[in-house]
Amino acid sequence: MQDILPQTVRARELLGDFWFNSEPVPITALRGQVVLLYFWDFGCAGCLRIIPYVAEWEKRYAPFGLVTVGIHTPRFSFGKRPGLVQEALARYGIRFSVVMDNEALIATQYECRVLPEIVLVDKDGFIRYRNAGDANMAAVEQALQALIYSAGVGAVLPMIMDPLRESDRSGAICFRATPELYAGYLRGSVGNVEGYAPESVLSYSDPGIYLDGRIYADGDWRSERECLRLNGDSGREGHLLARYQGLDVQAVLEPEGEKKAEITVRQDNEFLSANRGEDVQLDKLGRSYVVVDEPRLYNLVRNREYGEHLIRLSGGGHRFALYGFAFATAVIPELVSNN
Repeated sequence: MQDILPQTVRARELLGDFWFNSEPVPITALRGQVVLLYFWDFGCAGCLRIIPYVAEWEKRYAPFGLVTVGIHTPRFSFGKRPGLVQEALARYGIRFSVVMDNEALIATQYECRVLPEIVLVDKDGFIRYRNAGDANMAAVEQALQALIYSAGVGAVLPMIMDPLRESDRSGAICFRATPELYAGYLRGSVGNVEGYAPESVLSYSDPGIYLDGRIYADGDWRSERECLRLNGDSGREGHLLARYQGLDVQAVLEPEGEKKAEITVRQDNEFLSANRGEDVQLDKLGRSYVVVDEPRLYNLVRNREYGEHLIRLSGGGHRFALYGFAFATAVIPELVSNN
């Protein structure tokens, strides 16, 4: 395969902060076996999209000597808490070994700059394949099989997995979804004229006009490094809005302190119904809301078709923080092959 790298860079040891599901995995002791390293974060939408692939590969190829290790490299500070990582492993059914990489030391040694990223290590301990992002899963599995065969496995390996989504199919041509939006002042982009006031509370006004790729605030919000946090002292209701292009919407949200926050979710100024995400509930009056009980990624909207929409989150009397939005794309129907 053309994408297989030459044997020039050796894999480094995984010296992390905390291990789950196993004792520490020593890379140098795995000569003769193929190793799959999965760099991820439970607050990353793209990372969660490919967990089913990684979990299935671990199940399929462990009998042929594959060792799978997840390297949890958090983008937000709450992701450094072992308890939250443990809950994420249970939530997503992750049974392979996982090491916490809280200061991104392992990611730096492996030159991983994008999450998610998959790194394949051959039987001699060399890095032979890399895939950054949540696409090309069939190509990753083909490379994995090639390395397993090279390790001396003579058995016939399983067929390549069928894609889990239409957008995962080889050659699929997709719409351009709005890129991920961050809320904190370090990486974020607020569209309000008020801008950011780092580590301070600003009173924002809804401008009524929204550009794609910006987050807009209404109410009193505190600008922090990683998030916008609703200031409840004034008693004023807070809203966050974003115009986007995509198929669905996910958001990284956090409640204030140890409390739960009920956040109203609207799209195009309408409550959600059939298009609500798996984390959204409806009250008796048909109002859509999400209960935020811990910092994590919440699935808010699942539209039937790709389109342009306006998402609005309203806190009411509940204080919460937004770290970012993520949007998924969809295959362009006219360009789907019938063969």
